[in-house]
Amino acid sequence: MDHSAHIASRRRSGGRRRAGEVQDAQAVPRDAPVAGRLNPLSDEALAQIHAASLEILDRVGISDAPPIVVNAITARGGRLADDGRLLFPENLVIDALAGFRRGFRLFGRSRGHELALTGAKVHAGSGGASPHIVDLADGSYRAATLSDLYDAARLVDTLEHVRFFSRSMIAGDMPTAHALDINTAFVSLAGTSKHVMVSASNPAHVYDIAQMCYAIAGSETAFRAEPFLSLNINHAVPPLRFDADACEVMAAAVRSGIPVMVNTFGQMGASSPVTIAGCLAQTNAETLAGMVFAWTMDPEARAVYGARPMVTDLRSGGMAGGGGEQAVLTAAATQLARFYDLPNSTIAGATDSKLADAQSGFEKALSVTLAAQAGANLITQAAGTQAGLMATSLEAYVIDNDMLGAILRSAFPIEVNIATLAVDVIAQTVRGEGHYLGHADTFARMKTDFVYPAHADRQAPEAWLSSGAPNINNSARRTVSDTLARHFPRHLSTDIEQELRARFEIRLPAKRMTAS
Repeated sequence: MDHSAHIASRRRSGGRRRAGEVQDAQAVPRDAPVAGRLNPLSDEALAQIHAASLEILDRVGISDAPPIVVNAITARGGRLADDGRLLFPENLVIDALAGFRRGFRLFGRSRGHELALTGAKVHAGSGGASPHIVDLADGSYRAATLSDLYDAARLVDTLEHVRFFSRSMIAGDMPTAHALDINTAFVSLAGTSKHVMVSASNPAHVYDIAQMCYAIAGSETAFRAEPFLSLNINHAVPPLRFDADACEVMAAAVRSGIPVMVNTFGQMGASSPVTIAGCLAQTNAETLAGMVFAWTMDPEARAVYGARPMVTDLRSGGMAGGGGEQAVLTAAATQLARFYDLPNSTIAGATDSKLADAQSGFEKALSVTLAAQAGANLITQAAGTQAGLMATSLEAYVIDNDMLGAILRSAFPIEVNIATLAVDVIAQTVRGEGHYLGHADTFARMKTDFVYPAHADRQAPEAWLSSGAPNINNSARRTVSDTLARHFPRHLSTDIEQELRARFEIRLPAKRMTAS
């Protein structure tokens, strides 16, 4: 049996919520769609990219491997070349591909927020590490703070279609790297009960984050069973170099039972080849190298394949996340992850627009739609990010939530059976009332089969004009203001919060976590 066969074996809406209305309870999302019907690569192309990646790992290797990686890989048959590059023999990669843990879930801290990373189930969430926030009052760009990050988590806590909270901003007011890592985890976990993804710059910080999680879960055993926090780790610096610190962080996370997002972030035409095929081959090799390392540390590690190749605007050298090339590249990377049947994540929604405007909408919708239709398990940066991931917009979070509802609905398979073909219903209706509006099936399915936007306007023109000609941006800004004024969730009990404040240097004032 060849390797690929081996992997294969293994206009109106009476029920919609009024725009701007704040929900007192958390929004519990509907089931995730099972997609994966978009396949930009042929089976032959997938096999060729796979073979090229194996050759890259076996013949070219990865440079700058720290001792912890060298020891782990050479113990399994890898070797250091004369030029110091770490080579991964094909049989090691094949063994790891057969042994990676699959079919696992990530968890939130309330039921309904589980993320099943199986097959082509799709979950969209926030993400990024933007240094700026778009100020809600005047639309200016300013440095993001810890308080802004807490507000973002509280807002995402209420958004139905944003399924997880991946740290979206870097709190620029933190005095040290340790304070940044610990406080980022704290405010994220305080602000939402959805699954949280953060980062760490040092293995010692990982162990502190783990202790925080164990305390919240009630025990280390409880957290390891249902982990509600994971780490984004960029273990590789394209082209084909390890980041020594990130590898140490990955090892610490695996030892602590924290799921790891094994991310690679090359730019096509800059730090990876200019062709989509070459970019995919290199990115896949870099991602597999991190996955193999995590597997050597613990075959039961929850490791998520995070190939996220990006496109370079060759006129400027900057990132171009909103083009058609980016959308198809992301879809192809997702198809490659599904070729291996690996739990996976990717970036989509990295608009180049600076504001939540029409450009932002079409760029995000294109890339997120293709990623969803390709069956990406976790789509990060799908909401709230602007300016090529350089800024976060709370207004955009709310608008993008509407967008995600529509995109995720489009990713569900079409149900075809006797009931949905409805031949008997058609016969009864044409001989009866002549329309389906009052039929029991219509009433029963209006809330299960349809997703209604909270802010996108569906009024007739006359009604729209008579209601003041509202636009989606103004509606979103009102919702952000109302939500942040009222939604102060207590996802950390008073006792746990006090314990964490006593053990760690928590810099968000307690009074900031309550309504004034």
